[in-house]
Amino acid sequence: MTERLAALDVGTNSTRLLVADVADGAVVAELTREMVITRLGKGVDRTGRFDPAALARTLEVLAGYAEKCRRLGVERRRLVATSATRDAADRQVFLDGVRDLLGVEAEVLTGRAEAAAAYRGATAGGVRSGGADPRTGGPGPDGDQATLVVDIGGGSTELILGDGGTARAMVSLDIGCVRLFERHLHSDPPAAAEVAALRADVAAHLARVAGVLDPAAAERVVGVAGTVTTVAAIALGLDTYDPRRIHRAALDAADITATAGKLAAMTVAERAALPVMAKGREDVIAAGALLLDQLVETFQIRQVIASETDILDGVLLGLADGPPGG
Repeated sequence: MTERLAALDVGTNSTRLLVADVADGAVVAELTREMVITRLGKGVDRTGRFDPAALARTLEVLAGYAEKCRRLGVERRRLVATSATRDAADRQVFLDGVRDLLGVEAEVLTGRAEAAAAYRGATAGGVRSGGADPRTGGPGPDGDQATLVVDIGGGSTELILGDGGTARAMVSLDIGCVRLFERHLHSDPPAAAEVAALRADVAAHLARVAGVLDPAAAERVVGVAGTVTTVAAIALGLDTYDPRRIHRAALDAADITATAGKLAAMTVAERAALPVMAKGREDVIAAGALLLDQLVETFQIRQVIASETDILDGVLLGLADGPPGG
């Protein structure tokens, strides 16, 4: 039986929607995939509370998504919130707003749950031997290779090691593009000392990883979310953001280093003028790219495969597993 499902992901930087038809635990048709940068996590790292304007902006976008779900005849929906909501002392006002708008209880994911959903989304939908991904037309992942998924968000970064579609070990770190931008990058463009401080912050957090998992055990590294896909689009020299070209594109370490350096040397206005830059990402993208570059350097990763499927897809498939309702 085919069901029409919706997944909504409210992150620190962006608010996203995926509506798809699912049958037998797999996506058979994707109806819409949308993203608006609402910056719900603005200031949360410093204050521990939501910025009122950011909260209002996020709920406004969710109201639009709720209406789209009604128009598309969505049967069940699931909304998850991640780092910013985990950290906000006044999260209840957001949770109440979600209930009023969508008629569902928002799930505030733990770091481990967020990591598990990201891994499932990044590794789902492909077929063995490099065949086509039915949702994007791009190549799918390769069977049961040992895989490290790196999910760089606005407030946190998850690293998940697994084989095939099964996650075996995971760690969630309180570093993300919004959090690092607000902590360190105060000049425009960033000063060398600010970049150095950001890298040192990232390195200190990455030191925790070895106690949980060994990145060197991975046969491939897959990067998900807006930082990675935007870096991929810039490294590929795209004239417009094209998910089909970005999905499963391989980025060498040198490409990542060059792109991070380029972004860090630009002003916010110069980044905003890049044809692949999503509106609202231009201020934090340098922080995210530097984080990615520091991670690649720390673990001596030679190549990162960009994926357009991520936690949003994992949340949708998790909904498909559950009982009807919602």
